[in-house]
Amino acid sequence: MTTEPRRSLAPGAWYALVLVALTNAMSLLDRQILAILAPAIKADLKIGDAEMGLLYGTVFALFYALFSLPVGRLADGWVRTRLLAISLLFWSAATGLAGLASSFSMLALSRLGVGIGEAATQPAGTSLIFDFWPKHRRGFVMSVTASAIAVGLGGSLVLGGVAAHWWDAHHAAGGLKGWQFAFLVAAAPGFILAAFLWNLAEPERGQMDGIATAPDLHPFRAAFALLGSVTPGFHWLGMKARGASAAMVRGNLAALALITGAAAFLTVISSVISPKPEMMLGGVSLNPHALQWTVIGFGAFVIINLMQGMKLGDAQAFRVITRSPTLMMCIAVGTLQSTLNYGMMAFNPSFLIRTYGLSMQETALQFGLLSAAMGIIGPLVWGPLSDWLNQRFPGGGRAWVALFAMGLSPILSFWVYYAGDPGSFYTRFLLYSFILTGWLPPLYAILYDQVLPRMRGLTASLYLLVMTILGMGIGPYVVGLLSDATGSLRTAMLSINAVAIPIVVLMVLIARRAERDEAALLERAG
Repeated sequence: MTTEPRRSLAPGAWYALVLVALTNAMSLLDRQILAILAPAIKADLKIGDAEMGLLYGTVFALFYALFSLPVGRLADGWVRTRLLAISLLFWSAATGLAGLASSFSMLALSRLGVGIGEAATQPAGTSLIFDFWPKHRRGFVMSVTASAIAVGLGGSLVLGGVAAHWWDAHHAAGGLKGWQFAFLVAAAPGFILAAFLWNLAEPERGQMDGIATAPDLHPFRAAFALLGSVTPGFHWLGMKARGASAAMVRGNLAALALITGAAAFLTVISSVISPKPEMMLGGVSLNPHALQWTVIGFGAFVIINLMQGMKLGDAQAFRVITRSPTLMMCIAVGTLQSTLNYGMMAFNPSFLIRTYGLSMQETALQFGLLSAAMGIIGPLVWGPLSDWLNQRFPGGGRAWVALFAMGLSPILSFWVYYAGDPGSFYTRFLLYSFILTGWLPPLYAILYDQVLPRMRGLTASLYLLVMTILGMGIGPYVVGLLSDATGSLRTAMLSINAVAIPIVVLMVLIARRAERDEAALLERAG
C-alpha cells in the first residue's frame, strides 16, 4: 500500500541525524588512524610496508565488504538503532585491542574486528535516517553524514599524531607506546555513543516515502542465509537448496575461472612493474602482488554470488536494482571516485612529509585540521544546493552538482600537487577540497531513491561491497605500484585521475535518466 510521501520531519529527526553522523565520524576515525601511526608501528613491531599495506587495505577491506552484506540485510528487517549500537561496541573494542597489540598478528586481528564491526555503519545508518527525513531534504542529510566522515578523517590524523606524540614525550619510560595509547583514546568515545544509539526510538520503516513495509519475521535467518549464499564454497550449497538452474551454476563456475585467470595475469603484470620480496604471514611465504589480486578476485566472486543469490532468493530486489540503469551507474561512479579518493588519501601524509620535509606532528595538525574543516564546510554547501536544484530540475539537479565536483576537481589537483611550498599547497587545497566534497551528497541521494525502503540496507551493502573491493582495494595499491615504477609519488597520485573520464560520461547519462528511473520504481518492484 502506498500513500503520499511526507514532507515534514519525523519526531526526533535532528537528534537521530546527529547520532548517525557521529557514528560515521567514529567509523572513519577508527579506520584511518592507522595511516598516521604507521611509521611508529613499523619501528616497534619490526614490520615493513607490505605488512602495513595488508593492515591498511587488504585485511580491513575484505572483512568490511563481506560482512556489510549480512548486516545490510539485517538492517532491512531488524531494529536498526540496536544494530548500530552493537556494531559500534564491537569495533570500538577491536580498536582498543590494537592499543594492547604487541605483534603483527594481534594488530591484524584488531583490523579484522574493526572491518566486521564497521560494516553496519552505512547500511543501517542510511536506512534509519531516511525514515526520519523526507525525500526533498535527503541531499542535506547526505551532506551532514559526509561532513561527519570528514571530521573522522581529519580527526584520525590529529588525534593519532598528537596523542602518540604526547604520550611518548611524557611517559616514554612506561611499557605502553604512544601509538598504542592513541588507539585506546580513539576507542573510548564509541562506548558512550553506543548507549545513546541503543536508546534511540526506531522509526516506522517507509513512513517518509509513503510506502508501507511489512515486518520481517526472520531477519537473522535471512542475514545468515545471505552470508552463506555469497561465501565462496558454501554458496554452491545455497544455490542447490534454492533450485539454481544448471545454466546458472555453469555461469558461476565460468565467472570463477575468469576471475582466477585475471588475478593470475594481474599478479604477473604487477610483479614485472614493481618486483617485491616475499612477505611472511603466519609462517607462510607470500607474494604481496598475489595476495593483493587474490583478495580482489575473492571480492569480485562474492559480488557475482550476491547477484545470483539475490535473483534466487529476493527476485523483487533483484529486479528493482538491476533494472535501474541509474542505480547501476551510480554504483560504478561511486566506485571509480573511491578509487581516486582512497588512492590520493592513503598517500597524502607521505606526500607532504617527503615533498616539503614536514614532520609527522606538523602534518597531522596542519593537514588534518584543514581537511576536516573543508570536509565539513563543503558538503553542507553542496548538499542543500543539490536539493534546491533538484526541486527545479528533478533528477538532473543533483546529478549536475556531482558532475561539476567530479569533473573539475581532477583538473585542479595538478595545480595543487605542483605547489612549490607547503603554504601554497594548503592554499590551493582549500579550493580543490571544497569542490571535491560536492560529489557524495547528491550521488548518494540519487542512489538510495532508486529502491524501496526495505531494500536500502541491501543496496548500501551492494554498493559498499563493490566500492570497497574495487575502490579502496585497488586505489592505494595502484598508486603505490606506480610510485615504485616511476620513482615519483606525485606522478603516481596524479595518474589515478584518469578515472575521471568514465566518471564524467556516466554522470551525464545519470543526469538524463535519473528522474525516469525513479518514477518507474513501483513498476520495477511489480
